[in-house]
Amino acid sequence: MPELPEVEGVVRDLAPLVEGRTIKGLSVSDTVVTSKLAGKETIIKGKTVEDFLQDMELMHIQKIVRRSKYIYFHLKKQEQSYLLVSHLGMTGAWFVVDSLNGIAEEKFRKHAHIFLEMEDGGLLIYSDIRRFGEMRLLQSEEDFPPLLDMAPEPFSEEALDHFLEMAEFTKYKSKAIKEVIMDGKVISGCGNIYATEALFHMNIHPARAAKRISRKRKILLFNEIVRVLQESIDAGGSTISDYRSVNGNAGTMQNRLHMYGKKVCSTCETPTKSKQIAGRTSVYCPACQK
Repeated sequence: MPELPEVEGVVRDLAPLVEGRTIKGLSVSDTVVTSKLAGKETIIKGKTVEDFLQDMELMHIQKIVRRSKYIYFHLKKQEQSYLLVSHLGMTGAWFVVDSLNGIAEEKFRKHAHIFLEMEDGGLLIYSDIRRFGEMRLLQSEEDFPPLLDMAPEPFSEEALDHFLEMAEFTKYKSKAIKEVIMDGKVISGCGNIYATEALFHMNIHPARAAKRISRKRKILLFNEIVRVLQESIDAGGSTISDYRSVNGNAGTMQNRLHMYGKKVCSTCETPTKSKQIAGRTSVYCPACQK
């Protein structure tokens, strides 16, 4: 699943291509239509396909920003402001092309589901192989309360204090530290890949209870998470499995990972082990991480 660095890469690539443009018309795949008719909330959440198409038509794309693992499209129509919230799920990708054939990889062409026709020509297409992504058209974040529960951006001044405070809550104190730092209410945007990397660099076992880590070490861990996230942003994110940035661009952070997906520790060459934590496979070095 794309994490903060990957979503940041999508936003940085997407913004200069579509900001300031107007959506002339829309269409969706038969797959989305059929699924919605069957009562499934496939990609388009909280609205019927008909309402989504009508509401999005003639929207002016004012600004695109990232918030945690979400892409926020700030839109405007007839002096009314709107917010299109896009989550990439596991395999979502955006493409800015002249036609569907402009998408190079066949698997993304085959699974293109949302087509936004631009007033000045060309298409903005959302493709999603597994269809776990989502789009919500809102007037503000308040229309979807879970967005209000997200932790501050990890690069913000208040993020460290928020993390330290949340880690002391009864709800989190006895949980595995990896589960805590992957919780978007505690730290925004840190998922399995970068939690694995930060814990390895800090020599912390992913299953260690949060209460068994000193405040000083928690601060160092938080700073390491921020460092790893920034390193990945600079590298264009990690292209693992079906993740792509805009128009199929790939990142290079996967070549710099030290523990995620590794069979042998890069420090001591001990075979790694794995453990299920919060439903995710956590790889760690049994010698280095205690």
